[in-house]
Amino acid sequence: MKMDDLLSFLDQEGIDYKRDELLSKHTSFKLGGPCKLLLLPKTKEEIQKLVKTLYEEKIPYYVLGNGSNVLFRDEGFPGVILKLASNYSSYNIQGDTILCDSGMDLSVLARKAALKGLSGLEFASGIPGTLGGGVIMNAGAYDGELKDVVTSVLLLDKQGNYHRKSCEEMAFGYRDSLAQREGLLILEVEMKLTQGDYPEIWSKIDDFTIRRWSKQPLEFPSGGSTFKRPPGYYAGKLIEDAGLKGLRFRGAQVSSKHCGFIVNTGEATSEDVRTLIRIVQRRVKEEFGVELTPELRIIDE
Repeated sequence: MKMDDLLSFLDQEGIDYKRDELLSKHTSFKLGGPCKLLLLPKTKEEIQKLVKTLYEEKIPYYVLGNGSNVLFRDEGFPGVILKLASNYSSYNIQGDTILCDSGMDLSVLARKAALKGLSGLEFASGIPGTLGGGVIMNAGAYDGELKDVVTSVLLLDKQGNYHRKSCEEMAFGYRDSLAQREGLLILEVEMKLTQGDYPEIWSKIDDFTIRRWSKQPLEFPSGGSTFKRPPGYYAGKLIEDAGLKGLRFRGAQVSSKHCGFIVNTGEATSEDVRTLIRIVQRRVKEEFGVELTPELRIIDE
């Protein structure tokens, strides 16, 4: 399918899109060159049509949420970006059950639940990603993880077929899930929370918010926590103990506030961040014999 044919298909289906869109506008790192096409579907039916068409026409694409843990190349992405964020974020709360589209912002959802007096999502109140991205990697913070509240997930495979999986079938692990391992797209998530004490719920959210702002370098663009936690260690402590606190390569820097973050000081390129990641990995390996694996999604193709 040629680009003109794809554009005609999008116009015919009434699906919003942007051409030659800079990915730096759609990532928390504020980095990344242009993609050929950024697609903005609003319904699961539109998403299914897009995925089937892209698969059948062998058009490369990447599914992007809020872009809070992803690093694209300075040259951009040579294919299509399927963005599922505020454009796909409907939700419904019935009693203690939430059914929500995957593009919903996790921190927003946590507060919507809190306003209903529902407890269980307080830990997510400071997570900047979408619900879909969070489920893919079983996002967590402050001793809470999404697997603790998810009851079922509606998925889409690469051929455009629907699958519904229970929490157990999602086989969640540390920053891992069945969807991540098999390349499945998250469409909807059902969660079960518990009725809680309203003031206590908001007290937790306020506490987590203060802790996050005091400990994380939110004053700089970043991709969130750069590395996964190695078994038996904490990535940030290993990096600090290796003497890398504040280490800078051009516009990229190991945060002096929290060594688990690499930040964009305002002048970084994607390649600066990639280089600094490799330097940190090598130094920690030399010093402690520990391999640091990026939690950040580094998009090479």
